[in-house]
Amino acid sequence: MVKLNKIYTRTGDDGQTVLVNGLRVAKHAKRPVAFGEVDELNSVIGIARTFVDDSKIDAMLARIQNDLFDLGADLATPEMEEDVPSLRITEQQVLRIEQEIDALNANLSDLSSFILPGGSSLSSWLHFARTVARRAEREIASLATEEPINKFAMHFINRLSDHLFVLARVANDNGNADILWVPGAQTGKQK
Repeated sequence: MVKLNKIYTRTGDDGQTVLVNGLRVAKHAKRPVAFGEVDELNSVIGIARTFVDDSKIDAMLARIQNDLFDLGADLATPEMEEDVPSLRITEQQVLRIEQEIDALNANLSDLSSFILPGGSSLSSWLHFARTVARRAEREIASLATEEPINKFAMHFINRLSDHLFVLARVANDNGNADILWVPGAQTGKQK
């Protein structure tokens, strides 16, 4: 368990941070950037939760927030020796996200157009969280071009943006209040 009895340490004053294995790296290195994006995503989901009035959705988002801390720990831990235990995103976490997507999506109508982010306050924040998840995914993919990462970390963040998209539709009256994109609407050349 993590115990924090002192919040500032001054160890990052030189622009470096410490990874789980003790290695000091620049705060702008790919690993800290990747887990920093995950941290931002977690914060946006925390804001979204203030607009939730459904206990099942709130519980789902709470689990996701906890999983995002697991993902951050995973990304902050470069591959280590097998005898050193590391917290890693698991296939079960990915499968749970997929099952939740399928269950939520079963009650939604098919899409006939792309959706503009917006609608209810909850939906708007979930769409924002989705875009932050995509940015985190890009940073994790960039990290993976230079260093090995847990494949389930990549699977998880990829599925999570889909999950947030579906939840945003649920928050818009199960998609009935979605705002659809009308191609060419402003040019008078609608399709």
